[in-house]
Amino acid sequence: MQAGQAFPIGPMTSGSAGPQGPHAAFDGGVSGVRGPAEFTGRFSRDGSSGFAVEPGRYQLYASLACPWSQPSLIVRRLLGLERVIGLSLTEPVVTEHGWRFPDQTGGRDLITGAHYVSELYLATDPGYTGRATLPMLWDIIGQRPVTNDFAQIAVQMETAFSGFHRPGAPDLYPSAQRREIEALATLIHHTVNNGVYKAGMATTQAGYEEAFDALFTTLDALEDRLARRRFLLGGQLTDADVRLYPTLARFDAVYYLLYKCNLHRLADYRHLWDYARDLYQRPGFGDTTDFFQIKRHYYQTQVWINPTGIVPKGPYVSWLEPHGRDRMPG
Repeated sequence: MQAGQAFPIGPMTSGSAGPQGPHAAFDGGVSGVRGPAEFTGRFSRDGSSGFAVEPGRYQLYASLACPWSQPSLIVRRLLGLERVIGLSLTEPVVTEHGWRFPDQTGGRDLITGAHYVSELYLATDPGYTGRATLPMLWDIIGQRPVTNDFAQIAVQMETAFSGFHRPGAPDLYPSAQRREIEALATLIHHTVNNGVYKAGMATTQAGYEEAFDALFTTLDALEDRLARRRFLLGGQLTDADVRLYPTLARFDAVYYLLYKCNLHRLADYRHLWDYARDLYQRPGFGDTTDFFQIKRHYYQTQVWINPTGIVPKGPYVSWLEPHGRDRMPG
């Protein structure tokens, strides 16, 4: 398929919804906690996996508003893979048909011609009823998804594409620390990244309080951990930090109010707040953090929580204030 050519599955007609209603198949993962990935392809240098490591063959589909997309965006930038893996960004507000491509490109993806990310999933399997989530890596040659496993997209960039990393790029997934990275990232995923969703989407008081307590127990533990070291695993930035950051970036602007995660603000934690600013002020973190898009995404997409669609103006905080973390021990 030529870049910009009309995609074989046309846009869904106005007023139609996905096969399970407007917030089921094509909600982009915003109506509940993040579940298992539907596509779990892996890269191999010899192509034996079906996805050879080749520059220019793959396109990353993501949103600056989406917390699950941001680790891939951060890693792509940190490792200098911008010319190796392409990028298509969507609008921040999810429609009844899911993530849509921006008006600036005529409402179409310049690579496939699709109007919605859901069309890419349906092109692979017309009977697909899963969630058309972001991020997703697309094989331009094979015209199919490689994976929508958000954690593995970042890890694959860190490992399989190591031959294309820029000179001096950080080793975000060092072999000696992988077990520790995954153990910590698993805890963070369940209680923090997904924990805010478990609280915000809870339908019972007990469920809400269980998620709320687990979230702040973990944040308290991370605050204590970061009192003694600059990054989560010591003096070196790793994939564990990349996975935690998107939730911290959205915490005060979204989760504190909209998801009722209101025991403490991020700004109330001395070390977590300094740590978050330390990351924000690095290339890859701050330049993939768009607070305007983030707030529009949550406050104007999740109408069952915020039916007026009003986007709050605050909070007014400076992410560029000195953080002092450069004096922390490893």
